[in-house]
Amino acid sequence: MSLENCPNCGRLFIKSQFRDICQSCYREEEEAFEKVYHFLRKRENRMATMAQVVEATGVKESLLMKFIKSGRLKLAQFPNLGYPCDRCGTLIREGRLCANCSTDLSKQLEMLQKEEEMKKRRHMERVYYTKEDDEN
Repeated sequence: MSLENCPNCGRLFIKSQFRDICQSCYREEEEAFEKVYHFLRKRENRMATMAQVVEATGVKESLLMKFIKSGRLKLAQFPNLGYPCDRCGTLIREGRLCANCSTDLSKQLEMLQKEEEMKKRRHMERVYYTKEDDEN
């Protein structure tokens, strides 16, 4: 635990592993979560998109994404909700990267590893010759 400023309001609070905002902002987030949860519990709202939830509840999109990423909103029940891929912004439902970005990064990493192996092999294959002068 440490004494820090709340990233939302700037008040001092004791940060713990369970809470990264002050008590006042935590209460506000809980109220926002209740709004979103009650909205989405209604059968007719389960197909709502992120924009529709924001418009209907007044809760910021960034806070909705926090609820999703922390697992408080289970996307299995809400097929039109998601959050942007960290790399390209495509709407995803799990992880931090979409399938395309994940595949692309894996390929790039594989290429980089191959290049490093080639450099090591070339370095190991170098033979240094020295010429010794005869002093006769």
